[in-house]
Amino acid sequence: MRQAVLAALTASAERREAVALVSVVAAQGELAALVGRHLVVWADTRTPVGDLQLDELQLGDLQVTWVEAARAALQQRRHTQLHYTTAQGDIQLFVEVQPQPYSLIIAGAGHVAVPLAAMATLCEFTVTVLDDRPQYADRTRFPTAHQVVAGPFRDELRRLRGGQPTFDPHTCLVLVTRGHQHDVELLLEVLDDPLAYLGMIGSRRRIRAVFELLERQRGIPRHRFDRVHAPIGLEIGAETPAEIAVAILAELIAVTRGRPAAGRTASSR
Repeated sequence: MRQAVLAALTASAERREAVALVSVVAAQGELAALVGRHLVVWADTRTPVGDLQLDELQLGDLQVTWVEAARAALQQRRHTQLHYTTAQGDIQLFVEVQPQPYSLIIAGAGHVAVPLAAMATLCEFTVTVLDDRPQYADRTRFPTAHQVVAGPFRDELRRLRGGQPTFDPHTCLVLVTRGHQHDVELLLEVLDDPLAYLGMIGSRRRIRAVFELLERQRGIPRHRFDRVHAPIGLEIGAETPAEIAVAILAELIAVTRGRPAAGRTASSR
């Protein structure tokens, strides 16, 4: 059974999917024999795998409870400890979470996108680069990216949804296109999506122009742009493309970790 646990964890890591390992770290009374046993739990309804079965102890309802707790921990992307008191004794468990990696879509394959894609991959984002210019959206420029897509921005972004109505909360989108007309069409496409992060590069003047255009021509209330991180990136005095990429990635990490992104760069690159 230990081999089944290891195989399940390994397969989930290879598929880059969320999984939790529930381990009994302490127990008393009739439950003492459970110390060291494990259960692999997924975020979906798959049957858990492991040697932590409670049928023989008539604690089936308790197992349902901690499977639900493990799935809640996966949703929160946080390790957690569980403690229960039963007629058979106390039991303490630790839920170790391997969260689903965030997907990062970089719209625009220019100078900033190259270092951003490389560094984001190192930070375990699943990176997709998108540009309407095949000479820029070239695999040789982005060797570490999960995929590089050449085609019309909005059409290809829709295809990346994979048939879903919206992107999921594990997806981040960075707009580093070469012109505000592309930013406008992409913002219109994803403004209502529950993205983990949405950021747009540009000077404050360019960003203000984009928002005013959408407000005036599309009737979009200004407050709906509050979730857009623009100007993009933390304010670190970035000037070079690589430095701007660092500022963007730092803000991405801060936001996905639930930390306030204090200060943004106003770079127009």
